[in-house]
Formats: sequence, C-alpha cells, structure tokens
Amino acid sequence: MVPEAELTSGEHGLVPTADGWFVLNAKEGRWRIWPGVGARLSFEGDTDFAQLGINLVVLEPGEPIGMYHAEADQEDFLVVAGEAVLIVEDAERPLRAWDFVHCPPDTAHMIVGAGEGPCVVIAVGARERYGAIQYIVSEAALRHRAGIEVPTGDPTVAYAHLPERRWSRYRGGWLPAD
Repeated sequence: MVPEAELTSGEHGLVPTADGWFVLNAKEGRWRIWPGVGARLSFEGDTDFAQLGINLVVLEPGEPIGMYHAEADQEDFLVVAGEAVLIVEDAERPLRAWDFVHCPPDTAHMIVGAGEGPCVVIAVGARERYGAIQYIVSEAALRHRAGIEVPTGDPTVAYAHLPERRWSRYRGGWLPAD
C-alpha cells in the first residue's frame, strides 16, 4: 500500500515532504516567482517526481514560460485560461483557453503569454532522459523575449540574464474564479 505523503506548511505555502500520494490545492501550495518568466507552482515540492514533472504556470502578456529549447523527453501543455503564442520549430501559432500542445522529444518550443491578461498553463514533462536539453537560437523566440543568441545545453547560461527566483504564497487573481 502506498502511504499518504505529508504536506508541510511553510512560510510560502504547503509542500509535499515525502514520497506517496497527496492532494494539494493550487492556491495553498508554494509558488515560485521568476521575474520575466512568470509565476509557477511545482506540485513536486523539494523532491522531483521520478517519472513526470508538472507545473501550473501563470504568465502575463509577453512573459515566456522559459527560454526556447528542445528536450530529449516529451513535453505537453494545456492552456487553461487566457491567450498565448506558441513558438514551435521557429514558427508562431496563437493559443487560447483549452488548447493542448504536444511536443514529442526534440521539438523546439516555447509558450509566451499574450492577450489582455494572465494566461494559465499546465505544463507536463516526462523524465526518462531528464536534463538532456538544448537551448536553440530562434528569430521568433528572440522577438518574444524567449530566445538566446548563442546555443547552449546549460540552463544556467540560458537563464543568466534573469533575476533570481523567489518563493511566494499564492496571490489572488493569478488563477481564474478567484
């Protein structure tokens, strides 16, 4: 039998602190704000899930989820609210609520918030070859502040221009139906 994981209450919200099943309300979890790439809730806490990464991301217009890249594993995205622009293989495609994006392994991609207000995205990534990532130069991504000028496989290089991430409690208005 799989045990229930304990959720520990900290300064910035609830965090799972052990392996096991759990239920966590997004508004009660520990969020991370990374200026320039949105606010996100990683449901994993301090220990990564072994098979799957999952994040709830809130983007303001013009904010990308990250830097344009391709990973060795599948990634998928569901736009829950708002509008976004998908940059995929250096092409742009508009997204709206309930659009699903599937990126097979090695698909170069990024999602950027668009429209008049926040965009909420569920981001899911497999972890079979976790960490095998390439940040790729893309004119479309550069136009949307989601690109790099020199290719790299090092996330610290790709994100060096951004300020530090900081933990936060949920802020009203990030998610629909507040």
